[in-house]
Amino acid sequence: MVIGSLYLPKDNQNKPLGEDAHFMHELYQTIGVADGVGGWALQGIDAGIYARELMKNSSIATYDEAMKGHVNPKRVLEEAYKNTNSKGSSTACIITLNSVKNTIVAANVGDSGFLLINKGKILYKSSIQQRGFGCPYQLENCNSDNPSVAQKMELNVEIDDILMVGTDGMLDNIFESEIEEIVERAIDQKLKAEELASQIGNIALYNSFDRFADTPYGRASEGRHKGGKIDDINYCYCCLYTIIIKFRCSNKKIECFCYVAYEAQNVICKLYYIMQMLY
Repeated sequence: MVIGSLYLPKDNQNKPLGEDAHFMHELYQTIGVADGVGGWALQGIDAGIYARELMKNSSIATYDEAMKGHVNPKRVLEEAYKNTNSKGSSTACIITLNSVKNTIVAANVGDSGFLLINKGKILYKSSIQQRGFGCPYQLENCNSDNPSVAQKMELNVEIDDILMVGTDGMLDNIFESEIEEIVERAIDQKLKAEELASQIGNIALYNSFDRFADTPYGRASEGRHKGGKIDDINYCYCCLYTIIIKFRCSNKKIECFCYVAYEAQNVICKLYYIMQMLY
């Protein structure tokens, strides 16, 4: 499994980190994205802080879940939500790979979501949760939704499947047919995962600024909006293989971990967890 991410926050000097967040838990094959709801800016609140705290707590909860056995994304979301205290609200999507059952398990709240792709064709796209156009379900500590509303999904996966998990900044600005075309071309050209991610992200970013672009967001608005949607472009991707291959990237250093046997992986993960607790 190769995991990576791409984040292109929209240009806002007051919010240089944007309002989106994500986490990638390589050892336990779990990824998640969150999108802080921009409407909070009218009250002087940066919902990106809530989204980042939610994803940080999701990463911590993944450790705890993994020590009990397989990671349950909905329980991760519940634990993260309980420990997130910042003001604001956020959508969220968390997905884990169960390498024993050869499935992915997802928990999704709002209009973030994921695509499962095989050989350049989209096999599955998660549905969105919203009360109306531009009003997604959202996690928040006071009067909004909680993880009980999360959609839970489990899907079979195969060798060479590609999983894309993104917030609405990506999903609203690029059509499924465009993604399929890019993925097919990437397979033919044997592009690296990072190159594929960059191509998709750049097209979504370009469309977001094009006032005349034909976009999923424009079509969904039923005439209320034309062109792209200016937003943070945030998504994680992973490619699934028979041998689990994971990359950790930090500045100029890339460490590669290869675990062929699941049980061996599990032992190493527990040791890694203990080291994290000690240091």
